[in-house]
This record gives sequence, C-alpha cells and structure tokens, in this order.
Amino acid sequence: MPLHYLALGDSYTIGEAVPATGRWPVQLVHQLRARGVAIDDPQIIAVTGWTTDELSAAMDAATFTPPYDLVTLLIGVNNQYRGRAAGEYRSQFSGLLRRAIALAGGRAAHVVVVSIPDWGVTRFAREQDRDPAQIARALDVYNAIARDEAGRAGTRWVDITPISRRHPDLVADDGLHPGAAQYTLWTDAILPAAAAAVK
Repeated sequence: MPLHYLALGDSYTIGEAVPATGRWPVQLVHQLRARGVAIDDPQIIAVTGWTTDELSAAMDAATFTPPYDLVTLLIGVNNQYRGRAAGEYRSQFSGLLRRAIALAGGRAAHVVVVSIPDWGVTRFAREQDRDPAQIARALDVYNAIARDEAGRAGTRWVDITPISRRHPDLVADDGLHPGAAQYTLWTDAILPAAAAAVK
C-alpha cells in the first residue's frame, strides 16, 4: 500500500500564486517517488492567511484518515504579520504539533516541522515600506520557538529560512510568495528529513 502524507500549513503550503505542481508538498512527493518511495498525493490542509488558531479550527472540521506516514507542519507567518504575541504562538503551535504527532499514529519521527520563510526580503515588503530588520527579528523569535517545540516533541526540523533570505527574487508574480523555483530549493532541503521519516 502507498504511504500517506498530510501537509498542514498556510499560503506557503498551499502554494499561493503558483501552479499546483509547483507547491513544495507536491514536489516533495515527486522526489520521494523518484527515490522509489510509494506514496500518495499529499492531503493538504492549508489556506492563505491562516494563523495557528485558524489552522486548528480547520483541522477540527477536516476529515482525516490516520495514521499518516508523513506529516509536515509550516505555520506562523500570519501570526507574526498580525502582531500576535510570541507566547501565544508557542502555546498554539505546541498544540498543533501534538495533533500532528497523533495523526502520525503517535510517531513523532514521522512529523517534519518546516521553518517560516522571511517575507521581509520580498518586493511586497519593500513596496509596503516595511522594516525588513524588524520582520527578520520577529520571525527569528517565532522560528526559535518552533525549533524548540519540535525538539521537545522529538519531531524533525528543517530550516528553510536562509533559503528565502538568499533568494528574495525567486517569488511569484504577487511579489510576496515564493515561486515554484524557490519551492524546489525548499524541497531539496526538506527531502532528507522526509525520506528519513518514511524510511
């Protein structure tokens, strides 16, 4: 039987402004299949603009078929964008992580947490006259929380934030969200952790 993959997140997971084939969860499945892994198309629970609590509410209403052999979680940029407190993020992210582990059949090593990219380097941020240094500092705090919670829970952690900072021009036409080419770089970084999770 093929393995089952659940991707939880927001605009970065659903691939806002890119074709479905450009989404990194879809690219990840293609790369895993190229390695000989029999895996289904991803079930994606993600909508542009979602915060941690909105993802949790959507999960309450979603239909799942656990246990999943791979679960990825990338969430938090909209918490930062809306100026939410870091302490609130930790509490809500920790809850989402527990749910992700449960959906993976209690197997924490089958969950991969992906860091939040830095939107402060994008053309959108420049056009909005946003402070890139302030955005970077805030996202570094959020990512430190996510990394800490992932470590505590025994899940896997992949840091794609440096990729987003090195490639500010690899964005979609909206000038904000990554383009398919940047998602390919993310996929290359996520692949080893995902392959180890389903091994």
